[in-house]
Amino acid sequence: MTDQRLCLFALHATAKLGAAVAAALDRPLAAHEEREFEDGEHKTRPLEAVRGADVFVLQNLNGEAEQSANDKLCRLLFFIGALKDAGAARVTALTPYLCYSRKDRRTKPQDPVNTRYVASLFEAVGVDAVVTLDVHNPAAFENAFRCPTVALTAAPLFVDYTKALGGEPLCVISPDPGGSKRADVFREALETALGRTVGKGFAEKRRSAGVVSGDLFVGEVEGATALIIDDLISSGGTLVRAARAARKAGAKRVVALVTHGLFMPGAEATIMDPAIDRLVITDSVAAFRLSSKAARAKVDTLEVAPLFAEAVRRLHAGDTLADLLVL
Repeated sequence: MTDQRLCLFALHATAKLGAAVAAALDRPLAAHEEREFEDGEHKTRPLEAVRGADVFVLQNLNGEAEQSANDKLCRLLFFIGALKDAGAARVTALTPYLCYSRKDRRTKPQDPVNTRYVASLFEAVGVDAVVTLDVHNPAAFENAFRCPTVALTAAPLFVDYTKALGGEPLCVISPDPGGSKRADVFREALETALGRTVGKGFAEKRRSAGVVSGDLFVGEVEGATALIIDDLISSGGTLVRAARAARKAGAKRVVALVTHGLFMPGAEATIMDPAIDRLVITDSVAAFRLSSKAARAKVDTLEVAPLFAEAVRRLHAGDTLADLLVL
């Protein structure tokens, strides 16, 4: 794709992150218009010619006060359609947080599979590829789409953060069996970076009708710093259960490494729980719901703009992304 012009758009709801990605790419954001109508309808159009261009559109799909996840999804879909109608050669959606990705399978009779329905919507407007970060279930995400997908991982960012902890024993913990693949990816990357063995463990978790249960904990955590790795924190119940279990099993310290900080009601109490020493998140989602100064003081935030900029650079050039992916 190197013979084609690269255009990067960021919709208004993701303007701050978009500016950071553009700066990391050392190029300006392409101009666009978003217009609101009195009845709640809207339109979005590019203000620059995109015919024949390799276009990337950044839009986070988390809900917030101004726009719900549905609002953001609709705006992104309509804009992708407009770009394809305007002659863009390729349109790649950059969605650091992908909405509805937690509902990726049927757990009850006649359940929806929302990830697949969202994929159908993207494909209907002609998207050529979708890029996201630490999606809830990478295999389900990949299988839902017929177009190319890219499941980036924040593992390189967390590895760099962990290096600063020093030479203490480490143990990577998955807070539930479903996250074991993510924990293994991170642990293997960490062992390679540190040149030494890192322990592993997991906490049991069962969910039925919204009720979480399970008390089993298995792990090599005695006297070590436990690194709990997860894709997101909502209320934080899963995280604090794993932290308390690790402490009970002899962990010296607990550091939670979580990609997306949604911080729904109850999350601040989770952060302040004494079982958790530090919470490390990325700025993939703005932490606007985290209002307590005491809670914010326990949180470290890592920037994802360089990661997305590198993904854009490599996709445009046709280079490999293997070291940035969940494999």
